Amino acid sequence: MADINQFVDKDYEGMDFKELADCPVAALQGLSENDAQALKEAFGIDTVRELADNKFVRIAQAITALSR
Repeated sequence: MADINQFVDKDYEGMDFKELADCPVAALQGLSENDAQALKEAFGIDTVRELADNKFVRIAQAITALSR
């Protein structure tokens, strides 16, 4: 995943991973401002880091990994 630019909106291209982790989730391609607002309301998620660290995301990743 060396070319992270293909996964982030144009405004966030060229940023390093540490910067991107603290950007709003809407920085990810495919997540709109409305999606970001829904994540904030439902789970208190504001940033890419918070999304990655969300317990439900981690549980879903574990279940999927173990199902293989």
